[in-house]
Amino acid sequence: MITPIRKEGRLYIIATLVAATLLSGSSIIYPFLTLRIFALVSWVLFLLVINFFRDPERKTPVDAANIISPADGKIIDIRKVTEDNFLHREVTRVSIFMSVFDVHVNRSPVKGVIDYVHYNKGLYLPAYREKASLDNEQMTIGFTRSPKENGQKELKVMIRLIAGLIARRILVWKGLQDEVQQGERIGMIKFGSRVEVYFPQEVELCVKEGNRVKAGETIIGKIKVLPS
Repeated sequence: MITPIRKEGRLYIIATLVAATLLSGSSIIYPFLTLRIFALVSWVLFLLVINFFRDPERKTPVDAANIISPADGKIIDIRKVTEDNFLHREVTRVSIFMSVFDVHVNRSPVKGVIDYVHYNKGLYLPAYREKASLDNEQMTIGFTRSPKENGQKELKVMIRLIAGLIARRILVWKGLQDEVQQGERIGMIKFGSRVEVYFPQEVELCVKEGNRVKAGETIIGKIKVLPS
């Protein structure tokens, strides 16, 4: 089965394909070592770009009690922090690092409404560094889970999409007051990045540092006590 490719990657794919084809042709006409190396590198870049923009389907374990991973990658940090912009309380923060080899399409961790969106134009520090959480370019999205879900009360969850050293553009396909389904595609960060998930203490952590997670599939938290 062929994995779908995001339309946002078409320009990059065409550009690297043209470059690889031209350099390969030139290296045949002018068999210089330098040209052959450039041709090989360009084909590698072409394959990496295709790999980066792939968008496979995911089977989301839909459940109002689950908090689903919004990103593919490796969990590099889990800690308690105070979140003052949307949740206004002490929360658990799970940081996920996405390398250039991971799928970069981000998905909604819960079913609900987007009640908070904030963009901060910042720096481009390496995404695995803790300082990137504060200083890098980032888009913060807050979700309010529908209180109608199985009679459960309101729950707020927040994610932060953070650009990295190579990443230069954060794409978000949803806006304020949009309703989203659990595991639904909501955006992506181009070429390497970090995603953070913030949720309250009523959510039991289901992952640990070093675990690899998949967007739309991995359960990173489960509600153990409903908010009052």
